[in-house]
Amino acid sequence: MSTRTAHPKACQLTCTRQSLMFLAKVHVTLKPTVNDPQGLTIARALGRLGFDSVESLRAGKYFELKIEGDDMTTAEADVKSMCEKLLANPVIETFTYELEIV
Repeated sequence: MSTRTAHPKACQLTCTRQSLMFLAKVHVTLKPTVNDPQGLTIARALGRLGFDSVESLRAGKYFELKIEGDDMTTAEADVKSMCEKLLANPVIETFTYELEIV
C-alpha cells in the first residue's frame, strides 16, 4: 500500500475501487476585448442607487457541477472539455475552474 495520499477520502474510495465525487466551480467571463453591455447597465444602475465607488463592472456566469470520476486528472479533463464545448464560447469568453473532492 502506498504511503502517499492526497486526500483521506480519495485513498479510502480508491482502495475500494469506487468512483470519486468531485465539485467543479467554473467561472466564465467575457474576454477583455469584448464589449459587455450587461456589465455597463449594471454599473450604471449601481451608480443611480448611490454606489458611486463602482468604476467598472464585467458580468459573467458561474456554474457548480458535481461529477463522478476515477481520479483528479480524469475529472479535470472532463471539466475542461465541458467548458470548451458548451459552458463557454471560446470566441468571446474565457473560463477558469476549481476542482475538489467532495
